Amino acid sequence: MSEQTVTPGATGTPAMPEAPPSVNVFAPPVLPHEASDAPGASPKPPRRVLRAVARWTAAALAFGVLGTGTAFGIASLERTDVPGLATEDDGRWDYPELSLPALPAGSPRPFGAGNPAEIHHADLRELLLPAPAGAVADKELPGGWISTETFLDAYRQQDRPSVSQLLKDAVPRHIAARGWTMPDGTVSRIYLVRFNSTAFASGMIDDLNVGSSAGTPLDRTDTTEIDGSWSSQNDFVNTSSFVFAEQAPFGAEHVRQAYTLAGDTIALVVHERAGKRETGRIPFQQTLILQNQLLA
Repeated sequence: MSEQTVTPGATGTPAMPEAPPSVNVFAPPVLPHEASDAPGASPKPPRRVLRAVARWTAAALAFGVLGTGTAFGIASLERTDVPGLATEDDGRWDYPELSLPALPAGSPRPFGAGNPAEIHHADLRELLLPAPAGAVADKELPGGWISTETFLDAYRQQDRPSVSQLLKDAVPRHIAARGWTMPDGTVSRIYLVRFNSTAFASGMIDDLNVGSSAGTPLDRTDTTEIDGSWSSQNDFVNTSSFVFAEQAPFGAEHVRQAYTLAGDTIALVVHERAGKRETGRIPFQQTLILQNQLLA
């Protein structure tokens, strides 16, 4: 049986906005390393503090004009320009604002009440996370449809025949992908594979042996284990992620990878960087969270 290229037809009704139309801009993601403590009530100040405040109030009023000018100068500066207020760069990338794509007229969202089959009706290409600022696009993965052969390139050469057979047994409807390279040399690739049902998508995760291990190895990977810094609490409702990272000693590249199951679609997110430095954990988790947000 010859290899099959998965490319959707050119015919169809143009996508129309879902009623009511909404932009649905996402908030920046909260990464797993960031605290989420709720604010508590402030303690009552001691009496000596109140007396000190009273003594200094008159003096402060006397210098009100000078103080106002200084405050205006500080307020007009960027936060990072004020000593003591600079926010340390944690390595996350500058992604554009995200919005959900339009749906064909009358089609529900994948996890809405009117869509028990959890089907993604939006154009799969528009569900791909856009590249961040400073990225150089991958000409082989420009954000459009790709063939099964191109998707198979993500796996080690000796494992491609077995993955190819899985894709023949459960033929995906569409495969889309986007890739880019960042200034620090990190190469990012995102693949979205949409099947005819959630059962086929879930079955593909099982057949790749993804779960307690990374399953079928990706190309240029060695010893890949579960990433303990990722928690299931970081998943969005209706998505399940399986997150892995290469462990030392690794080869010529360090690779982080994740599979996400979202209804009829699975996502494969890969970050790799050549050399002995590990691929950044925070930008990888940021990429995964944002891509999952689009699918959820």
